[in-house]
Amino acid sequence: MTVKERFAGIIGWFSENMPEAETELHYRTPYELLVAVMLSAQCTDKRVNLVTPALFGRFPTSRDLAAAEPDEVFEYVKSVSYPNSKAEHLVMMARRLEEVYGGRVPDTVEELTTLQGVGRKTANVMVSVAFKKPAMAVDTHVFRVAERIGLTTNSKNPLQTERALVAHIPRELLGTAHHWLILHGRYVCTARTPHCDACGIAPWCRQRQRELKASMKKAATKTA
Repeated sequence: MTVKERFAGIIGWFSENMPEAETELHYRTPYELLVAVMLSAQCTDKRVNLVTPALFGRFPTSRDLAAAEPDEVFEYVKSVSYPNSKAEHLVMMARRLEEVYGGRVPDTVEELTTLQGVGRKTANVMVSVAFKKPAMAVDTHVFRVAERIGLTTNSKNPLQTERALVAHIPRELLGTAHHWLILHGRYVCTARTPHCDACGIAPWCRQRQRELKASMKKAATKTA
């Protein structure tokens, strides 16, 4: 199977079976999404969604958050991973939003990554989800799943994965494909015990096909 055939099969299956894939983070504005995505780093969306209602109730705008001190923000985010650094990043991010962008969340990767605590993955999520521009955010799920199923080969880092996916996925599907891969990795192609028997894209999965071939070879050896 060629890489082109694998992409076509996987995209076709997801397009038919999961056409409306979206983020599981709860938000109402670009500011709220940015805060939620920053908190979601190495943390579950479920946990973030439990934290953000009270956080947004206290700091409904970037101006409110910019006026806070990290110690106060910490009390609202202490149940997420790395709360100390995230509290500091959130405050510094908000202050830059106010000082440089007048409270407006920028809509380009280049501008977003000038904000404290905002890396390329977070910036791509914002560009794709909040502003509906073509972008491929690569988190741990996307990185793992893309390599396992064969959309990438020996990818060394998220940027390599991003470039490989962008090269083969139609621009208009990049944002949706990001969620396809995240949700697939979260619920089906899990890190330790992937649910291959329940996987709709198994016919195009490189790892699954390798395992089936190895199983068939082993069975043939036993019967020989």
